[in-house]
Amino acid sequence: MFRQTAFGIALSALVLASGLTTVPIPNHTSTNTSTRNKLLSLFSSQVAISTPTFKNTELEKSVFDQINRYRASKGLPKLTINANITRQARIHSQNMAKGKTPFSHQGFERRVKAIPIRYNSAAENVAFNWGYSNPVDEAVTGWIKSPGHLKNLKGNYNLTGIGVATNNQGEVYLTQMFIRTR
Repeated sequence: MFRQTAFGIALSALVLASGLTTVPIPNHTSTNTSTRNKLLSLFSSQVAISTPTFKNTELEKSVFDQINRYRASKGLPKLTINANITRQARIHSQNMAKGKTPFSHQGFERRVKAIPIRYNSAAENVAFNWGYSNPVDEAVTGWIKSPGHLKNLKGNYNLTGIGVATNNQGEVYLTQMFIRTR
């Protein structure tokens, strides 16, 4: 996606992995990592891009606030942030940003089991974007427009955790986990 700005062309890409609910699909990856890498290679070879710096904790808070505003607008109860869930979401985003794990829901069951909370159901949304001045707005808007992600956003959950990680290429990885406690 190219966006014309007053200063020239800005390059932006947003990729969402399908929202994942309680039971992960074995051997399922929602987004082709090689396609993302080809896209980034093509864009970076044709356009000089400045890499913005973001404060990850501020981005996490912004995701939390935007999701709760959205839920309130639909008459749904707000979610409560949980440090243990946030820790797992951050680890996943960091691992994706470092290339240790593909952009996917890989390891979802392990992340949920690592949270010391008794739960009835769990879900996860992930997003990757690059080149946007407000990566949170792009991710949340993308999640709302995607049926699988929207199902998670509107789901019967009471706790959440959000992890954001960036890397030297300016890629921003966002993970939001949802938990319904017993």
